[in-house]
Amino acid sequence: MSAIARIDIESATPLDRRHDSLLRIEEVRGRTGLSTATIYRREAAGTFPRKIRMGPKTVGWYRTDVDAWVANPLTYRS
Repeated sequence: MSAIARIDIESATPLDRRHDSLLRIEEVRGRTGLSTATIYRREAAGTFPRKIRMGPKTVGWYRTDVDAWVANPLTYRS
């Protein structure tokens, strides 16, 4: 492994999700102004944050991921 790769790996800090909340689809639609179909279509294309499975029929999105998308939707890549 090169010195550059070690520096990048060592300096990378993992996201701390312990205090992040999950948003349900209604909240995501309200924050983004997107329809449900558009949210799922963008997620599949990799231009919207990935959903998290919360249960057999329940999904959510991390608030910080949605906020990052809202702040800069044109350059977001999951």
